[in-house]
Amino acid sequence: MRVAAFLIVNGLQEMSREVEMRAIGPGGATAGKVPGLPSEVKGMSSGVSKVQSQHGRWTVSSSDEEDAKPSRPTGGLLPLPQSVRKDYVSDSDETIVDEGELEVFQSGQGNAASSSGHSGFTHSRLQTSTAGKARQECSVTPARRPSPAVKRPRPSPESGWGVSSSDEEPDVKASDRQIKQESVDQANPGQTEKKPRLEETDYPSSSVSSKATWRPKLESVSEPLDKWDMLEKAKNFSFYLTKVSGIPAKANCGALHIKDILSPLFGTIKASAQFNYCIDIPWLVKQYPEEFRTKPLLIVHGEQRQSKAELHEDAHPYPNVRLCQAKLEIAYGTHHTKMMLLLYEEGFRVVIHTSNLIHDDWHQKTQGIWLSPLYPRLPEGSPETAGESMTNFKRDLIDYLAAYRSSGLGEWIAHVKQHDLSETRVYLIGSTPGRHQGNEKQKWGHLKLGKILNNCASPVTNQESWPLIGQFSSIGSLGADETKWLCSEFKESLTMLGKCQSNQKVPLHLVYPTVENVRTSLEGYPAGGSLPYAIATAQKQPWLSSFFCRWSAEVTGRSRAMPHIKTYMRASPDFGELAWFVVTSANLSKAAWGTLEKNGFQLMIRSYELGVLYLPKAFGIETGRFSVCQDRLPDCKVSGMSFPVPYDLPPEHYSSKDRPWIWNIPYLHAPDTYGNVWAPS
Repeated sequence: MRVAAFLIVNGLQEMSREVEMRAIGPGGATAGKVPGLPSEVKGMSSGVSKVQSQHGRWTVSSSDEEDAKPSRPTGGLLPLPQSVRKDYVSDSDETIVDEGELEVFQSGQGNAASSSGHSGFTHSRLQTSTAGKARQECSVTPARRPSPAVKRPRPSPESGWGVSSSDEEPDVKASDRQIKQESVDQANPGQTEKKPRLEETDYPSSSVSSKATWRPKLESVSEPLDKWDMLEKAKNFSFYLTKVSGIPAKANCGALHIKDILSPLFGTIKASAQFNYCIDIPWLVKQYPEEFRTKPLLIVHGEQRQSKAELHEDAHPYPNVRLCQAKLEIAYGTHHTKMMLLLYEEGFRVVIHTSNLIHDDWHQKTQGIWLSPLYPRLPEGSPETAGESMTNFKRDLIDYLAAYRSSGLGEWIAHVKQHDLSETRVYLIGSTPGRHQGNEKQKWGHLKLGKILNNCASPVTNQESWPLIGQFSSIGSLGADETKWLCSEFKESLTMLGKCQSNQKVPLHLVYPTVENVRTSLEGYPAGGSLPYAIATAQKQPWLSSFFCRWSAEVTGRSRAMPHIKTYMRASPDFGELAWFVVTSANLSKAAWGTLEKNGFQLMIRSYELGVLYLPKAFGIETGRFSVCQDRLPDCKVSGMSFPVPYDLPPEHYSSKDRPWIWNIPYLHAPDTYGNVWAPS
């Protein structure tokens, strides 16, 4: 089957295997006939069915419907444009694409670098894995796809840009494949002054090391000490954002790249385990310091059938890499968890984050990271209950790993047991696939979150006026109206506060990017490839639009870095305080958080997810409330125990002209940052 996808990209035309990209110049000059494209499509209007008939049939199934069954591929593999990366499916936690019917529209494959030198996608082979779909692959000829690093010179300090150190190394090939790696600058750790490693935090102290003198300046790989000083200042909550290329350096103060996390400054890695959804193995290996690249690396994934075989093929050049397949026994489930387990000579660390293991997710998106303390090893002969935290994090992490039912994770469960996790101050909120009953029901998903909020959160006065905020990068099928799930069982769990619950009256704000957010973003329209809200889903729930709020992150300098982070919180009426905060891989979907079945007898979850919950009392804040710092780009300082919310509060509701970004309809009315429009076929 021939699949056409259209992108207006400065009058360029390109072919790649079965995918044909037609280029239409910004001025409207057509390089190829594009029949029937309307001038504008309104996302949730009744005219959408017409759009679907004119621009190809899209089969986007919902995992939340009882009669949903995996689609059988009816055609060959579809080579997707690169901007249609794995998360265009993964982040819906449920969207299944029938390869025989899907007509690819995303903008990456035909988007040659514009005159500005921008190219909004990586050139790695990315795989797509969920139940019922084959791997989607993109092969790009390097000569026809200039690297952003080649086209874009390194900014000078005067430019005000903070470019991640991962963006400066020449492109290389992985094995015998033409996998174009994004550029990275490899700093030699041996040439830098040694700093003590990040140790445990004493709570609720907000003091900083006397040696930590912050001097705001542009990031440079030759100045790792400033990064270390920043970490010393920011470790009250161990919550970080990822570095973003193309924003002022001040906005990257306190941010981390994956290379920073894997740096020898954090410990001497003996072995590591990476849990993720979308994994570019050659790129991942390259993020480790050279001295750690041959250490044992376990990759936990959800690939199946052909995509699994290709992941094994990608791992073949690396004898130290082992693969562990997560069981996905319920249709439309995904292995969406994003976690690192790092075993050091000095101890052990857990990292829970929101980024896929691909270049684009660490480049120009807003992502979140929780970084654990360095856990010391317990004395030999310690009982299994030793090293537990007040949040039961150790027990919950062991339970989560055990839920994989994989012998490959046995040694990592043993590593967890052998270390002292007592300094952990966050609660683990996980989801694992299954129909959970009895005591198991409240161990996972939204019921786990509700249980902890009920048992451990501090009640507040006037709690009906404390709004609930959800922020995510994709939305599942939530039902015909708000009472079917969102404002019933889900909201009921999230409005628990210390034995008190007042579901119906609590305001609800849902932060999700508008079309204009995406159009004017750092990546332009290709950013929408990681915001996979589908028209088929949106048409079924027009009621949801009344809850939507725009993405705005002036406070962190990330308004133009589209969010792949997922957060949920309970704020005070004036948005100056928080009762709790969650950062997680879980989007707004029943597949991720679970849905009650059999009159509440069981909780059905399709996917693996993982996040952490922050409660004030666990940090020694007896008032039971975090204060919120909303100063715009504060000077890299932690103000006492103010919680670093990554976007602007209060959220601003959509105007009458705003529309939620829907990834599989055209946007032709206005070009994006790079002169392109979005035109699916």
